[in-house]
Amino acid sequence: MPKTKYKFNHETLSFDRIRLGLKETFLRLFGYFIASLFLAGIYGFIFAFIFDSPQEKALKREIEQLTLQYELMNREMENVEKVLSHLEETDDNLYRTIFEAEPVPTSFRQGGIGGSNRYVELEGFSNSELIIETAKRLDNIRKKIYIQSQSFDELIAYAREKEEMLTSIPAVQPLSNSDLKRTASGFGPRIHPIYKIVKFHSGMDFTAPTGTEVYATGNGTVDAVKSTRRGYGNHIVINHGFGYQTVYAHLNNFNVRAGQKVRRGDVIGYVGNTGLSVAPHLHYEVKLNGRHVDPALYYFNDLTPDEYDRMLEISSKSGQTFD
Repeated sequence: MPKTKYKFNHETLSFDRIRLGLKETFLRLFGYFIASLFLAGIYGFIFAFIFDSPQEKALKREIEQLTLQYELMNREMENVEKVLSHLEETDDNLYRTIFEAEPVPTSFRQGGIGGSNRYVELEGFSNSELIIETAKRLDNIRKKIYIQSQSFDELIAYAREKEEMLTSIPAVQPLSNSDLKRTASGFGPRIHPIYKIVKFHSGMDFTAPTGTEVYATGNGTVDAVKSTRRGYGNHIVINHGFGYQTVYAHLNNFNVRAGQKVRRGDVIGYVGNTGLSVAPHLHYEVKLNGRHVDPALYYFNDLTPDEYDRMLEISSKSGQTFD
């Protein structure tokens, strides 16, 4: 309860009780109110400065969680970068070596992301450095993945081409010759059976009875099916692609026509004694980019190393050809 105030009256020499009017009472109450507001503001500022509000606490927890997630994301991206680096190294040093392809240039793999400042919208925040660094690493990983996917697409194309090439190269003997007894004259200088002079023999001769099946030695397209009285006689020319051609000469009969697609092992004709020939046999040639090569070099699909050595020995001892 407020104390009663008195004022000394000099005329009556006594103390009179002080009574406030309405205006004074209002002003006093208003002063108390302003002072209270001022103190409340000071207390509120101090409290807000020292203690966080529930909303601020929630936001801070969210920022801490996001920062943690960014750090974890950066660690994951570091693992992804290691895997990508291993893929790139394997790609350049193994896969592309197998397919005889040039490695992807390092400058192309490591090139930056083009354009002006792509991260200006991420600047100006308390965690801008972390966010921008994460965005840069993510863009770099995205580019490396794109380049690597292009490289793998190229390798798939190379693999398909190599698969086609492996099935097209003339890689077997042109007739059944498991015991190698049908191997006759080989590739190189030999005595001509009619002229009795040394001439270059551009293929290999295989002795066999008339009518023995002759096989295509690789996938390809029949370029020519011809019959002549001299030279190769009845003969077939197959284009295998990739620069390879094979010739099957002195045939008795044909089993294919020009333009026909053939696969390795298909019967294309039969052994004969047509043209310039002294006995039934097959004259077989392999050409690479228009030049004759030794057919014996291409029997790797049906001969063991020992059989190959034996065949070379047999063919090299024959001093005379059959055509």
